[in-house]
Amino acid sequence: MGFALFCPLPLFSLIPQIPPRTDRCAPDDFAHQLYYQDSDFQVVGRVIDLAQQHGFAPAPIALAWLLQQPGVTAPIIGASKMKHLEDALPALKIELSEEECKQLEEPYQPHSVLGHSS
Repeated sequence: MGFALFCPLPLFSLIPQIPPRTDRCAPDDFAHQLYYQDSDFQVVGRVIDLAQQHGFAPAPIALAWLLQQPGVTAPIIGASKMKHLEDALPALKIELSEEECKQLEEPYQPHSVLGHSS
C-alpha cells in the first residue's frame, strides 16, 4: 500500500517573501487557515535555508523531503504549467540527510482538519 498526496507544497509556494503579498494569496482565507501559523513560517524558513545550502530552489527541497517519506508512492504536485514540472524535477536528484529531514520536521505543528463539516 502507498500514498498519493495532492498539493504537498503549501499554497504560498515556498517563496522567500513570507507571508507572500500577492493578489492571488491576499483574498485566500482558506489558505490563511491552513498555512499561516508561526510554525509554518519556521518550516518554510528552514526549507529556504536548506535550498540555499544545496543550491536549489525551495520547492525541490520540499518535494525531496516528501519523496523520502515512507509509503509515499505518487506525490501529485499540482503543476499547471510546464515550468512547474521543470522546477520540480531536481527533487529526484536531491537526497536529504536524516539530520536535514529532522531539521525540517522539528518546528512543524499539526493542523486541524479544514474543509469538512460533521
